[in-house]
Amino acid sequence: MKLLLVEDDPNVRRLLTDYLRSSKYDVRSVATGSAGLSETVSWRPDLIVLDLGLPDLDGESLLRMIRAIYSAPVLIVTAHADEETTIRLLHAGADDYLIKPFSPPHLGARVEAVLRRAGMSTPSAPLAVGALEVDLASRVASLAGEPLSLSRKEFDLLAHLARRAGQVVSRRELLREVWHLPSGDDDQTIDVHLSWLRRKLGETAQAPRYLHTVRGVGIKLEPPQATG
Repeated sequence: MKLLLVEDDPNVRRLLTDYLRSSKYDVRSVATGSAGLSETVSWRPDLIVLDLGLPDLDGESLLRMIRAIYSAPVLIVTAHADEETTIRLLHAGADDYLIKPFSPPHLGARVEAVLRRAGMSTPSAPLAVGALEVDLASRVASLAGEPLSLSRKEFDLLAHLARRAGQVVSRRELLREVWHLPSGDDDQTIDVHLSWLRRKLGETAQAPRYLHTVRGVGIKLEPPQATG
């Protein structure tokens, strides 16, 4: 699946490109509107992520240019989106929009949703963490080849952590991205779901194998460490 990212901020561009590539997308990223238009014509991406704040072309004008020559889904990224602007962008051909700031997993989820609505398949290779496999397309997780019986939210939590395997994911991010709750809300629900998930992975908080709590920071999913 080919994704074109048009974003002028080099740090944001690098962060999002790395994340989308880790999610098995073929990604090209450019910093200007003119380069974005050129890549659209020559490479013909399956989806375009377009930041409106570009140095050479107005993002909305570029969206109209793209729509005049190409029909692939376009996901708009913007720092400001009042109702009037949003309506205008949707009428101009945007398929969805995302307001900054946002996390890479949030962008990944929006990309998947836009591709799904367009009837296009998303990357199907399962995410592997040791003997644990998480298949995002079929929403099935297995451990050592044995399917895990997970609730919808347990799978969502595991999938989010698997996308960030080896990294500490903050509780604030989990509330926002998995439960879609404000970061100030009570996060006891995270502890409850982690407890259920640990039980199904054959571990406990006192003797973790895959799910590790980093006190005061968040949760990390990683393969069990070899012993002996």
